[in-house]
Amino acid sequence: MTDLDRFIAGLLKAELHLHIEGSLEPELMFALAERNGVTIPYASVEDVRAAYAFSNLQDFLDIYYAGASVLLTEADFHDLAMAYFDRAAADGVRHAEIMFDPQTHTDRGIAFAAVIEGLLSAMAEAEAKHGLTSALILSFLRHLSEEAAFETLAMAEPWLDRIAAVGLDSSEIGHPPSKFARVFAAARAKGLKLVAHAGEEGPPAYVYEALDLLHVDRIDHGNRALEDEALVQRLAGEGMTLTVCPLSNHKLCVVGDLADHPIDHMLAEGLKATINSDDPAYFGGYVADNYRAVARARGLSREALVQLARNSFTGSFLPPEAVAMHLAAIDAYAAHAT
Repeated sequence: MTDLDRFIAGLLKAELHLHIEGSLEPELMFALAERNGVTIPYASVEDVRAAYAFSNLQDFLDIYYAGASVLLTEADFHDLAMAYFDRAAADGVRHAEIMFDPQTHTDRGIAFAAVIEGLLSAMAEAEAKHGLTSALILSFLRHLSEEAAFETLAMAEPWLDRIAAVGLDSSEIGHPPSKFARVFAAARAKGLKLVAHAGEEGPPAYVYEALDLLHVDRIDHGNRALEDEALVQRLAGEGMTLTVCPLSNHKLCVVGDLADHPIDHMLAEGLKATINSDDPAYFGGYVADNYRAVARARGLSREALVQLARNSFTGSFLPPEAVAMHLAAIDAYAAHAT
């Protein structure tokens, strides 16, 4: 292990952009398929990994939704989330705000309760086992209608006190944030925080819509905001958190090479960028892998890595006292790490 690897491993982190369905590793996919008697179109773990040679968001989503077909019971969602939490804890994650896509499951006839209760039980276990706190973000699928999003928000009503935020994910092109302005306003009225994918494959205009029409508290991805200097200045001035996902950006060809990733440029512009893993089973690495990969590719300093870790907590939905505790721990670690 190199000095860089050791430093990153010991650096406390929050993860703010993680799709729990995207943490479904091939081994667990096969185990759940066997447990539930589900036929999947792959003969082996190696076949699944070979299928991950996609080059755009839609091809990835096709595989992602196929993999989700093995998730049927509360126990399945618990096991899925615990597998993620165990890996995250080993990566130095002390807080995770995980997105889940209930429509992916309710549209298959899976009860909303089975999905969320499985996730909540794993969240409680992860805190007891690892001291890892977590929060849920209910994400609407943007290729579906706003009416369907309203129906999902209604399904979530009994659990709203255990959901931190709503989000917006899936196919970005052709589905601007403005499509969901009314349901986001309704979610805000219920006391929920708001986040949205914008500026991954979609243009800077989608980032403006997320800010001005959805009134989000956080932008997921946001890479293409860099194409608009006025937007960059606004994001920096407002202290808007960007949940950047380097390995995802490379895998989906948002950047052609990690050597060209803009993470350090974002920091230099004063943007509150963070590093996250997005869909780690599909994109080749969990959060520490993302830190290591982009740190090597861009020659990030320890100071930059510490800033990214600090941003992950100040950009979280944790209460101020918890944020302050984690920041103090990061600063103490950075001062004494060799």
